[in-house]
Amino acid sequence: MLTHALASDLKLEVAETQYRGHARDLARQAAEGGQIELVVALGGDGTVNEVVNGLLTHGPDPEALPRLAVVPGGSTNVFARALGLPNDVVEATGALLDALRDGSERTVGLGLAAGTPGSDDEGVPARWFTFCAGFGFDAGVVGRVEQQRERGKRSTHSLYMRQVLRQYVGESNRRHGTITLERPGEDPVEHLVMSIICNTAPWTYLGNRPVYPAPAASFDTALDVFALSKLSATAVTRYATQLLASTPERGPRGKHVVSLHDLTDFTLHSQAPLPFQMDGDHLGLRTSVTFTGVRRALRVIV
Repeated sequence: MLTHALASDLKLEVAETQYRGHARDLARQAAEGGQIELVVALGGDGTVNEVVNGLLTHGPDPEALPRLAVVPGGSTNVFARALGLPNDVVEATGALLDALRDGSERTVGLGLAAGTPGSDDEGVPARWFTFCAGFGFDAGVVGRVEQQRERGKRSTHSLYMRQVLRQYVGESNRRHGTITLERPGEDPVEHLVMSIICNTAPWTYLGNRPVYPAPAASFDTALDVFALSKLSATAVTRYATQLLASTPERGPRGKHVVSLHDLTDFTLHSQAPLPFQMDGDHLGLRTSVTFTGVRRALRVIV
């Protein structure tokens, strides 16, 4: 039905992904061929991330690269929903066709993460992300969820919350963080337990409830950082409650909260290897990651 709806308005070529990374390869071919004007990604945030990385293989060039359209097909679809698209395949397809007829698009900023020169992760290839990255606690949760999904468990919000609890119980550094944030011209921020890098708001959804750790984050600015320097039982209770009650106007606050807005360049270091995730995809352990916020990186149909 989706293909039929799109084919009625577009000259359409359909390609189904066959392996992890295939969406990236297909998008790279589309960008390099010079004949494709629009790439439509049907899938969840992981598929969209692959497509974006394929389109931007040779760097951002919004006017020359194909435009991106997203039809949500995953369990959470944060990027699509942050763009204002309906969280339903049929409704989102209708909205996409309307946007194409109206010529409605915007140029969004993206985040880029790479291994830090001089660190053990220096050779790690740079990778783009659309809405968030995480270093530390939240990335550990993502890794646990992925393990459960590989065992056949469905990706549900209850599964996610169980893994949050298990990650917390097993977190050895929750009172004395190992992460340091460094940025040009500023004093380092030390002893962070977890750090979330946001390219837009909300950061995620719990069902239909949006969560805003960094309410000011936007596709029109660089990157925002939400970090915590303590995960004691009292601190977790306080900040989890604030997260659940967060709004576009107000996020978590307190003496253990670090909130930074519109950062273009910064690095996160850890004394010990920590989990790292981008757009909900667990990427293993890292000791240092350098982030760049790139404004106006890609044209998107909205």
